[in-house]
Amino acid sequence: MSRKAEQGEATRGALVDAAVALFTAEGFAGTSTTEIVRRAAVTRGALYHHFADKEQLFRAAYEAIERDIFERCRTAARGREGIAALKAGVAAYLDACLEPPVQRILLTEGPLVLGWDRSLRFDDPHCARRLLRASVSELVAGPPEPPAHLLFGALLQAGLVIADTPDRRTEMGAAMNALVDSLFEKERRFS
Repeated sequence: MSRKAEQGEATRGALVDAAVALFTAEGFAGTSTTEIVRRAAVTRGALYHHFADKEQLFRAAYEAIERDIFERCRTAARGREGIAALKAGVAAYLDACLEPPVQRILLTEGPLVLGWDRSLRFDDPHCARRLLRASVSELVAGPPEPPAHLLFGALLQAGLVIADTPDRRTEMGAAMNALVDSLFEKERRFS
């Protein structure tokens, strides 16, 4: 990578890091591009070189959090198979829901700023929904999308409960494990 490309990546990274911190603390509406530029120690021109507007920068912050959770879920499931892999990924996701950036950017503000339709698609390459669908596809004979959508809805709700009341993490984890067991009990019996 050339020095100029490295500098560009460093600038973009500084902007995304500043955006994650500020969007977590102040929310989308309460965060100004002026404050992001100041926090990142870059020029306004650098901001608009990398991002068309504040919403595009928010999308980059959201995707950075998604990538992090994707990697955590994938790492947690590595070396496991079937329901054990699914439960490990679910636990990693629920653990992430204890963190303020996940709570504010991914769970609360993301759907408002970026739209709820993101939660209906599996096309984002670094979204944990893709891992969820892949795990489900190993457990069902039919199309994996319907049960993956149902599980994602339950995970999202569990994440919102955890974000509101962190001491319910254990309870939500147990409920998700029971849900996974009940959804895939038949497949487990016959495998």
